[in-house]
Amino acid sequence: MSTGLIIALIVIVAVVVVVAAVLAARARNRPGGQNLKRRFGPEYDRTVARHDGDAKAAERELAARVERHGDLRVRPLEPAERERFEARWAAVQEHFVDSPREAVTEADALVADIAGALGFPDGGQYEEQLAALSVHHGHHVHGYRRIHHAAHTAGQDGTGGGTEELRAALLEARELFDELLGAGHGDKNRQRAAIGAAPTRADAAAHADDGRTRTDH
Repeated sequence: MSTGLIIALIVIVAVVVVVAAVLAARARNRPGGQNLKRRFGPEYDRTVARHDGDAKAAERELAARVERHGDLRVRPLEPAERERFEARWAAVQEHFVDSPREAVTEADALVADIAGALGFPDGGQYEEQLAALSVHHGHHVHGYRRIHHAAHTAGQDGTGGGTEELRAALLEARELFDELLGAGHGDKNRQRAAIGAAPTRADAAAHADDGRTRTDH
């Protein structure tokens, strides 16, 4: 066998090895079913349910979200920005005492604002912002969906849920807010207790209404 032929064979083998490595890397990075489940967490199951159990259709939707938003780079918040967002959430919790529905609307706007400040699509594009958040915060993004739904249905034909449902939506949105703020979950129990104890006057009014209703009947 000539030296030239040997060199040609070596080059061909090297090219085949490189191509195989590239294809393998692409296969690993391609958002397949298991990768999507890990990335999206509960959001994966919700998407499958929304597609009536069709996992393939759900995975196509989730893969498209990753394609659009997977390369998004979050912009770190300045300390002053963080303080403003924290102060706004504290005000939301205080407002919840007397006006649960208005506080939920404020919380919805606050989540949209902090997401926009971090570099996610603007809150005016709710569906796209939600999709982008789901790619990077799949385990908590439902908190935004839930608070947004509560904010936009509260008071319409009696829908929107009672105080307990609104409080639960606020709690779930707080988990996403904490993650976006980068504050972690160290004080989650304290915040949960604060929200749980706060709406005493609203609860009292609700119980009073229930009592009057039962008396009337």
